[in-house]
Amino acid sequence: MATIKIKQVRSKIGRPADQKRTLQALGLRKINHTREVVDNPQIRGMIAKVKHLVSIVEEN
Repeated sequence: MATIKIKQVRSKIGRPADQKRTLQALGLRKINHTREVVDNPQIRGMIAKVKHLVSIVEEN
């Protein structure tokens, strides 16, 4: 199964509640926290929703 490494690069403070919940669902807690997740359309949609707060570190 393909995976993606994502990293939170900006704070969730002052962001709408839905964006905070999306970061929580992705497993990101604080700035510079990296998480490896399965690459599927649902995860890609979540990343697109918070693309200004995260960066993709690596795609496998």
